Amino acid sequence: MADCLFCKMASGAIPVKKVYEDDLLFAIEDINPVAPVHILIIPKQHLANSLDLTAENDQLIGAVYRVAADLARERGVAEAGFRVVNNNNAGAGQSVFHIHFHLLGGRNFAWPPG
Repeated sequence: MADCLFCKMASGAIPVKKVYEDDLLFAIEDINPVAPVHILIIPKQHLANSLDLTAENDQLIGAVYRVAADLARERGVAEAGFRVVNNNNAGAGQSVFHIHFHLLGGRNFAWPPG
């Protein structure tokens, strides 16, 4: 999508420091972190949010969670605990309408989330 921030990052039109990249997705550190570890895991395919997922995206979502676990181990937060969060639509806090997942770790989290 031509005007999508994350699509521009994926294509290289907007340069970013990627902490991970493969054929399906890339990951960057969040510019406004809410935890000591706050990484965005972003599929390269443009989907607005989880409501656009189909069975054809099952491999992609599996890759998101595998990469999240690998990054949590790499950043030293796997054993203490981490979250993978996906917000869907504005009422849930989604501000960029390209599906992405927040890897959060390095501090204690409350339940239920706010």
